[in-house]
Amino acid sequence: MRVLLLGGTTEANRMAQALHAAKIDAVYSYAGRTRHPVRQPIPTRTGGFGGINGLRAYLASERITHVIDATHPFAAGMSRNAIAACEGPLCALERPAWQIEETWIRVPDIETAASALPDRAARVFLAIGKQHIGLFADRPHHYLLRLVDPPAEPLPLPRANVIIAKGPFDYATDLALLRDHGIEVIVSKNSGSEGARAKLDAARTLNLPVIMIDRPAIPARTVFATQTEVMRWLTHSADRGV
Repeated sequence: MRVLLLGGTTEANRMAQALHAAKIDAVYSYAGRTRHPVRQPIPTRTGGFGGINGLRAYLASERITHVIDATHPFAAGMSRNAIAACEGPLCALERPAWQIEETWIRVPDIETAASALPDRAARVFLAIGKQHIGLFADRPHHYLLRLVDPPAEPLPLPRANVIIAKGPFDYATDLALLRDHGIEVIVSKNSGSEGARAKLDAARTLNLPVIMIDRPAIPARTVFATQTEVMRWLTHSADRGV
């Protein structure tokens, strides 16, 4: 057995520890968007594969027998490529989505989230990372961004404050953050996880609206919620001689 772990999340880090503890031959793949990724107990690689064909070639050349997709719920491109490229066993380690609350405005994608913001200028906590922030550039708002790494290039947003910080974050910190910056509305992806939940709990306390972006659709696949379930799946595959 040789496992490819598609990572970059807390769940993937825990999965890497479980694989290492079980002495399973595995390699951890980072997308490469974070400058200083977490050190892992198993070998790592960084960067893309070159699409479906590139991933398929990697799986063959590295003699990968099993793939665990533990990427971010919004890394839909990588997940779709993995489904298309894998001929052997594939599973996803996926954190549960947050349950929608009454004060949330649910939207299907990031483009719709930008349109859902008020017409008047407002102070917005744009909690979606930096990849798609350009979609909000033509809106009249003042944005607060919280990023893992300092931007390498000027941001496309004309009015923005940037905080460099890495989660998980706690309720008291996020409550103070929203108050100190006078935030009036939050835009968030429904990424799940307790480490990113604090801003939503703080928003409830302050009675702030939250524009919540639905997860992108992923084709059907085997999905688990815990690394224990994934380890059981791997063991079962090994028992069957896969």
